[in-house]
Amino acid sequence: MRQRLSSEPDRYRGRRRVPTPPRGRYAVVVTSAFVGAGVVALGAASGMPDTKAVDATVLAELQDSSVSADAFAQRAEDTADRAARGAESAPQISENDVWLLPLDDYVFTNPYGMRWNKLHGGIDLKAPEGTPFKAIHAGKVVWAAYDGGYGNKVIVEQPDGTQTLYAHAGSLRVTQDQQVNAGDVLGTVGSTGHSTGPHLHLETHVQGKPTDPVRLLRQRGVDVKLKVEAVYGGLAAG
Repeated sequence: MRQRLSSEPDRYRGRRRVPTPPRGRYAVVVTSAFVGAGVVALGAASGMPDTKAVDATVLAELQDSSVSADAFAQRAEDTADRAARGAESAPQISENDVWLLPLDDYVFTNPYGMRWNKLHGGIDLKAPEGTPFKAIHAGKVVWAAYDGGYGNKVIVEQPDGTQTLYAHAGSLRVTQDQQVNAGDVLGTVGSTGHSTGPHLHLETHVQGKPTDPVRLLRQRGVDVKLKVEAVYGGLAAG
């Protein structure tokens, strides 16, 4: 390195020398500069406003929106609580209120009424042999055996004395004195006794007298002809 002579002019006199940062610090400074520039560019591209430039009205609207969302969530929670309390306070349905159809599928063939100068004291529902038939209402089995022209027969008596008779069964699934609920299988469709083919003969007796099952069941929310059953039909009937 050549030694500067005292007679040579000092080219650096009056200038401020900037110290050179260490290499590691230099890398950090450069990286931060690039990242900062990227953030600024992204903000500009997305149209993000400067926080100092946000209008006070906009801030108030945002705050109101937050409060409204909280209020909506609270109302939804209150509604759910009221629904739960309503479900808990709803009246419990007992088995004595349930009325059902005796078969899941069938063809209505013969109504209640006079036939061949004799009362046909029930209705006939045609179904394939072996099809399970069910109790239309809860009660106690007071008969479950063969009975002449009725063939295999089941009689279920309700607490008020009303009886339902199921006849021509191919087989029986219940025994006398057994308690049953609506929907319990009593037996299977057959053609025993005086029968021209597989079907279920259904009778209802009120105070010991036969009555039209179609009308009785309609009063309890069940329509045998339309194949419509109301599980809680007893409530509607009062």
